[in-house]
This record gives sequence, structure tokens and C-alpha cells, in this order.
Amino acid sequence: MNKPEPYFKLPLNLSNYKDFYSIFDWSDADVGITFPVSDKIALHWEGADGEKKQFTYKELDALADGFANHLKELGVKKGDRVFFFLPRIPELYYGVLGAVRAGAVVGTLFAAFGTQGAFERLKNSGAKVLVTNSELRKRIEPVRKDLPKLKHILEVDTCQPVGLTSSNHRTENEKQPDGLTKLTKTPSIMMYTSGTSGTPVRGMVLPYSALAMQKLTAQWVLDLHPDDIFWCSADPGWITGLAYGIFGGFLNGVSSVVYEGRFSPEKWYQILQDYKVSVWYTAPTALRMLRGAGEELAEKFDFSHLRHLCTVGEPLEPELVRWTEKVFGVPAHDTYWLTETGAMMIANFPSEPIKPGSMGQPVPGIEAVVLDDGGQQVPPNVEGDLVFKTGWPSQMIGVWENPERFRSYFKGDYFVTGDRAYQDEDGYFWYVGRADDMIKTSGERVGPFEVESALMSHPKVVEAAVVGKPDPVRGQIIKAFVVLKQENKRTPKQTLSVATGQAKKQKNISEELKRHVKKTLAGHAYPREIEFVDELPKTKSGKIVRRVLR
Repeated sequence: MNKPEPYFKLPLNLSNYKDFYSIFDWSDADVGITFPVSDKIALHWEGADGEKKQFTYKELDALADGFANHLKELGVKKGDRVFFFLPRIPELYYGVLGAVRAGAVVGTLFAAFGTQGAFERLKNSGAKVLVTNSELRKRIEPVRKDLPKLKHILEVDTCQPVGLTSSNHRTENEKQPDGLTKLTKTPSIMMYTSGTSGTPVRGMVLPYSALAMQKLTAQWVLDLHPDDIFWCSADPGWITGLAYGIFGGFLNGVSSVVYEGRFSPEKWYQILQDYKVSVWYTAPTALRMLRGAGEELAEKFDFSHLRHLCTVGEPLEPELVRWTEKVFGVPAHDTYWLTETGAMMIANFPSEPIKPGSMGQPVPGIEAVVLDDGGQQVPPNVEGDLVFKTGWPSQMIGVWENPERFRSYFKGDYFVTGDRAYQDEDGYFWYVGRADDMIKTSGERVGPFEVESALMSHPKVVEAAVVGKPDPVRGQIIKAFVVLKQENKRTPKQTLSVATGQAKKQKNISEELKRHVKKTLAGHAYPREIEFVDELPKTKSGKIVRRVLR
């Protein structure tokens, strides 16, 4: 897929991917981890109630400095854990910057966490300071006595030093943690992954050098320019919102948009239009929900300022790539990375053609390889385990208080992702599925993503997830859980006769979808069972939890 007109509005930061990839080495990287201090707008913030605020880079700098100084006054030293339990409000954004400047290890908690979810993370991390608000603090108070290492709880809506003071300014050198350089492996970020069960089993520790890689990959992949209006819709409670919604955006000097409120197709379209968003980083789930709202709604808004669109968090099916180009004028570019990698690892670059459905190509400085079960590299178009050669700047440096778990991620010189993939003859990588999600039916291995992509290319389907169901004959059969577009669902108050007719209709749709997958994908890879559901089980970051479906 070639690039449409918006990709020629500005010179690309990485105009020749292949040549640059062949010569780049991380030892040559020269990246200062500071942002420009100026009167330029750094943050456009809009609250859930419609309140709007703007912060210049000078104001952001002063607020981050003030909070860094306040942490030092509280006795926070290099390596102490400072956690944030806040909704998407300005204090979260400049607070994180200030905590990093103070040399703390920063952790973020998703504001939707209940008491237990927050407690497990705070307990395991040994956090010294928690920054929250008076409402969310109520969830912590029942377990406060069981957090002996938590010395300070700061409420942004009642504690003046957190919110508005700028204290004494510091020099540029002082704005990096004491004694740290841009590629140091000193711990700086602690991010908990929820796993498929929703419990925080892994506290990933990322180094300060991760910020350098986040800044560079935001230039290469998101193609951020100083005059861009950038919207990363991910919550900083998850790694994308932290790495790119805060560090990647601000360190590149763009004007970032933050919306505190909940998802609404009309509101999201309005944000893209009213703030003249030029670069957008979002999730495939959000795009599917927008698509489900119908093209008639999208046609009411102006997206002419949008010149680049990327996605993250889950595989991006080909049909969605084509839909985004039709509706927004630009195709969605998939990016692949993990909390453990700290930054983008494989991506579709603005300068390169898109192969819809592909994860793309490795970012400069990253060596991606597909290995067989014996640890040998496989030829093109052969499926295997996706691994990365170790040594990139944002690579995790530990699993908190779990060295055995940390070691399990590595085999020799490789970091093991736990994902199955293959690389084609042009160097593009294609996601197959999690190693433990693979379906083996009648002796054939089938990746969930390719079946889900085929299902979601059907015009009546909004979302789909497939799993293997035990079968005495085939070992496993493919079962699909499908969310239909609104017009194909029945309402709760329909009469029995209408409901019966609707059930017959859905049975017909089921057979229609099976035929569609057979034609689109393969005769052996179609779902023999289809169950229609109103929604799919997901983690709070939007990833489908296939364990629940199984």
C-alpha cells in the first residue's frame, strides 16, 4: 500500500529507512533527554466536564521542577519508588516529569484500579510516595496499614506543593537525575503488567536510557515534528501512555492533547477536529469502536489536519488499515512492542509501503529474529518464536524482586517475546499469535489473529476473538466469539416471535461468517462454532483475554 498525499506535507524524519537501518548503532546516538523551554504550548488539556487548560513548556518546566524539589524535601532519594494513582489530569503529566528529574523510579497506576489492584502494586514495589487525589485515596485507606514502606500520600487537590508551586528553578544539568547520562542503566520506570488474569505478577523495571529510545522512536515511527499536534490516547497507567504520551511527546517538543473523559465516538472525532490533531497514536480497539459507530458520523467532522496515524497494543487487521485510509485519509500503521522492551521494536514506517496486516520492520538498532523450537533461525515465511538480540537502550533491567522470572525472558543472547511470527522475503514481520494461544486443529497450527482478521473483514462484524476448543476428533476446533454491528443485534424487549426470528437470523449470519472465513483464509481455518456476544473480555489496557474465553 503506497502512501497518500498527507505523507508529503513535511519532510520525513526517517526518509530512507533501509539505508539508515544498515548504518545505525546505539553507540552513535546523541539524544539529550530534556524538552525545549519556551512559550510554546506543551499541553492542551480537556477535562471530562469540558474544562480546558493549556500549559506552555515554560510552565511545564517550572511545575516539574517544583515537584522534583518537593520530593527531595520529603527525603526521596535516587532509586526510591514514587507512584501515581491519578486520572488523566495535568498533575499526572508534569508530576511524572518531576519525579524522573528527582531521580525516583516512577510507577503509574490505572485510575480504574480498585483497592486490591492498587494495593498489590504498591505493596510489591515498596513505593515510598503515592501521588493521588482525595477521591482515589479512599481506595487506599482500607489497606494503608499494610503498606509500611509508603511514607507519604500526596493529594493533588488538597496539597499545595504538588499542584502549583514552582520553587527555585534548576539548571539544565540538574534537570537530569544526579549523575545520570542519557544511556545509563539506572532504574527509572517501574511498570506492572497485568497478565491474562488481571493480577500484577510482573513489575518491569526500565532504565533511564529508555527515555532516549522513546524519544528517538517517536521521531522515526510517529514522525513527530516540533509543530505537530500530537494525541496519544493511551492512559499513562499503561506503558504506551507513559512512554509516548509523556516522554516521547514532550521530549520532542510537540504540543500534546490530553482528554480526561471516557471514550465516545463523537467526542473523539471532535477532539481530532477541534485541536487539529496531526499525529495520532491509538489502539485498534478504539478504531473498531469508531468504525462500529458508522461512517455517517465520521463524515460530519474534518480530519484534514491528520497526516499520520499509528496503533499499538494488539494486532491490526488489514480491513482496519483500509478503513482508516477511507475515513481519515491516512492508513493506520501498526507498531509492535512490549512493556518489557520499553519502546517500539517493530513498526510500519512513514517512508515505507504498508503491507496490511504486517507488524512492519525492526526499528534501527534492533535485530529481530524468528527461531524454530531448536533455537535455529528459520527461512522467510516460516513461523517460529519471535526474539530480539539483546542490548537496546530501553530493554528491561529487572523484574522487581523476582530475578528468576527476569532470567526466564532470555535465551543466550536473545530476549524471548513469547509471540509467534514469521518474516517475509521483504523483511516484514507478521504476527501469528501468542505461543500459548496457538490452536492445533486436525494437525494444523492456526494463529488466532489470522482467523480474527478474516472475521473482522466481514461488514457485519465489529470485533472477534477465537480460541481452541477441545474436540475428541480434531484435538481442537476453532471457536469464535463475535460482536456484531448494532443493526444485527436484538434488543432485550423484543417479543418471543421476533427474538426467535432474530436467532434464526444470527444462525444464518453464523453460516455466512464461516463461508467468509473459508473463502478469505483457508478451508481448515474457519470457526466451526460461533457465539455472538455483546462484548469481549479485555484487560484494562484493551487486550483480549482469551483465557476467559477458553
